[in-house]
Order: sequence, then C-alpha cells, then structure tokens
Amino acid sequence: MTAQTTFPVALPNETATAHLMADLALLIRPGDVITLSGDLGAGKTAAARAMIRYLASDDEMEVPSPTFTLAQTYELPSLPLIHADLYRINSASELEEIGLAPLPEGMVALIEWPERAADALPADRIDIALSHRPALGSTARAAEITGYGKATAIVERLKALRQFLGDAGHGESRRQRMPGDASIRSYARLVREDVVFILMNSPKQPDGLPVYDGKSYSAAVHLAEDVKPWVAIDNGLRSRGLSAPKIHHADLDAGFLITEDFGTDVVIEGDPPQPMPDRYETATDVLAALHRDPLPATLPLAPQITYTIPVFDTDAMLVEIGLMLEWYLPDRGAEVSADLKSQFVAMWRDLLDSKAMVATKTWVMRDFHSPNIIWLGDRDGIARVGIIDFQDAVLGPGAYDLVSLLQDARIDVPEQLELTLLTRYIKARRAADENFDPAGFAELYAIMSAQRNTRLLGTFSRLNRRDGKPQYLRHQPRIWTYLTRSLAHPALAGFREWYVANVPPPAA
Repeated sequence: MTAQTTFPVALPNETATAHLMADLALLIRPGDVITLSGDLGAGKTAAARAMIRYLASDDEMEVPSPTFTLAQTYELPSLPLIHADLYRINSASELEEIGLAPLPEGMVALIEWPERAADALPADRIDIALSHRPALGSTARAAEITGYGKATAIVERLKALRQFLGDAGHGESRRQRMPGDASIRSYARLVREDVVFILMNSPKQPDGLPVYDGKSYSAAVHLAEDVKPWVAIDNGLRSRGLSAPKIHHADLDAGFLITEDFGTDVVIEGDPPQPMPDRYETATDVLAALHRDPLPATLPLAPQITYTIPVFDTDAMLVEIGLMLEWYLPDRGAEVSADLKSQFVAMWRDLLDSKAMVATKTWVMRDFHSPNIIWLGDRDGIARVGIIDFQDAVLGPGAYDLVSLLQDARIDVPEQLELTLLTRYIKARRAADENFDPAGFAELYAIMSAQRNTRLLGTFSRLNRRDGKPQYLRHQPRIWTYLTRSLAHPALAGFREWYVANVPPPAA
C-alpha cells in the first residue's frame, strides 16, 4: 500500500495527544478506520482513550485496554465506535471471530497493532504511528499520521486544521466536543485562559449527487456548500444590530472559523422541552424588525469580494418538497406513480408562482428555530436573541422564518402560543407599515408552513435512510400535526383533499 499523505506531530505530553485526537475526531465520520501502530508503551491505548473520551464528552470515562477482550464497542453521542487490539491475533482469519471481518458498517474503528492483520485492513484508512521519546520526558511521544486512499483527504484536512489553530493562537487551547447538526459541519469549543470560543469545521462539499437537472440537492435548493455564505450573512446581521457571533479568525477557502461563543442559555425549558413564551416573544420581534426594512441582495464578504444571496424560487421550493415523494412516501408504503408526481408538482407550482413568488422578499434564514437560538440575557431588546445558523439564507417570503420559529420541528409549540405570536408579529409589521396586509400574510404563513413541513417529512426520512440518523424520525408526528394545521387554511382546501387521499400519516 502506498501512502498518499503523511505529516509528523510532536506530542510532548498527554495533553498534546488529547488535542491531536480531538482534532481528528472533529473530522471523522462513521465508516472511517484509524489504526494505531507502534511498539509496546508507545501510547496507542492512551491515544484511543483520548479520542473516545472526547467523543463521549467525559474526561473521566473508563476506557480499558482491549488487550484481553480484543474488541470493545461504544455507543457515543455522535457516532458508534469499536476499539480493537490485535496484539493476540495470529492471523487475519481470526478477525471474523471478534467481529472485525468485515468491519462493522456505520462505525468508526480504532485498531491497535494493525500490523498483526495488515492484509485484512481496508485500503482507505488513517494510520497513526506512535513512538516513545524518553529523552524529552516520560510522556513524550512523536506521531506520524498517514492517510491511505480516500482517507488522504481527512489527513490533509487535519494538517490544515492544526495549522489554522496554531496560527490563530489556539494550538494549546482545550478542546470540548459540541453536538453536531444535520449537516456535514462539526463544532468544538476552544477554551483558552477561561475564555471560550467556537471552532467551526465547514468543509466545501455538495449535499448529494448531481441528479436535479445536473445539480446536487444543495445547489438546486440553494444550500451553502462552503463557509462563505455564513460569513457574509453573519456580517450582514451584525451590521443591523442583531446578535450573530463575532468572527475572530477565518480561513474561507479551507472552511475553518473561530467565533464568539454565545453559551448555552436557550429559549426552551422542561422535559419534554417547551417554549419559554417571553423569549419566543423576543425572537418573534427579531423577525418583525428584520423584515421591516428592505434588505440588500448582495453583501460584502472580503476586500473586493461580495456574496449575492440566492432567490428562494419556485424550482428550489419544488425540489425541497419533492423529498416527500422521494423518501417519505416510499417509507410509508405509498406508490409514487408518474401521474401522482405530475399532480403534486403542478398544484404546487401554481400555488407558489401565484402567492410565494409575488410576496415581498427579505432575508430568509430557513432554520430560525430553538436549536439555533441562544438567549443572551446580558444584552438588551432584540439583541438578547443570539442567532447562530443562517448559512443557507435566501431571498424569499418572511413568513417562512416565522413558520420555522412557531412550528418548531423539534419541540411542540402549543397552537395557542403560535397564534398569539403570529398576531404579535402581524401587529408589529402593521405598526411599522400601514400597507401591511394581515390577511395576506396569514395566508402566506399557511402556504409556507405546508411547504416547509412537506419538505421536512422527506428530509427526516432521508436523514434516516441515507445518512444513518434515525433520531430524526421521532419528529415526524409533530411535523404531521403542523402540516395538518396549515392545510386547514381555506386557501389550501384543494391541497388538504390531495394530501388526505395520497399521503399516509407517519408511524407513531
């Protein structure tokens, strides 16, 4: 096997090893294989233990050496992982007995003593060759990190990440894992002298194959494929007095950012979580203030570089809601005939062209809901609402973001609170503009609700089946409730009949 890329790392102490393994953990995904090679005492188990503890967010977690068990499985918050030790393996044929031939799908594999079964290892893997450096101290190590095959890209990105962190003065900062989202982005907290920052890893990558008229799904619906839209919208929001994170360091080409940390004070409480009405009121006021004035379509990004916000057009909305036909209906055992698809597209195209496309356009952040709103109690007014997710912003109907907030996909928003806040938004807009049309906005709100929730039924089915994220299926009954609620609007009577006839409800 020919190494594709290699770089050395000095590990003067156990903290440096922990930092290296945390940085690598930020970049890996289920299915990746990491081998740890080196002599006895080189620190293989210590490195594996550091990664497992980081992924578990538990610095005291018991992580025994698998020397005698041979393989140990961990169900970690972000991904499942198997930690194996092949020291007692005499031949590759024994791997099947311990569940390593073939390697389990959908898991990260950490394998010590890979040379004991070198012929059975996958062609795509990362190897960390560790060696003891006693002259530099009892815990000093050196690591040579090599990427083979497709894993070359991960190792190259690891090298770039560590260079970025060093240049930004965070090479020695303590790393803390943060939960990810439904995207390919990943995050970590960096703690330096008791000040906390956020590290964002946002690799340039389309979502899906080019199957939508030669475009990936992300390109067809105008989702961000790199970090530049996030930076442009962040600066745009901050320039309008809204609370988006301050950017301290950025590598726009590589897709690394170090930003202000807004903390963890959220806008929901309880178990199961419920909206905090006063905080939801302020979040509603944020949208009313943002939508009050005309907003530019082009924003500065860097010296002599601008970013143009894409339009949330009918074609993009149709591709989004088409996910229901592609993923949700097959999951529910419903046949998707050519005639059914034709009916669906025709009725939606007519509605969107006649209603959504003629509405006043504003910045639509698309995921303005509880997971992406941080409460900043030390600030005043609408600045108390910290906004952290807006890289997919488009120019479209302002009703869309209000639906995102008041029909939160992940928590139950009581219908009475939804109506109260919808009324609050309408009153604020009417107070600022006597020509604002409350009835027209309420109709558009129902249409955007139907569009968004139709899309989410398909999105969550896709996250389960394509991306191995079944946890999103539990939200589908809630989405169905919101969808049913919006279809009750008189303007959607024909849609209500079509959905009743053709769209089964989700599994309980």
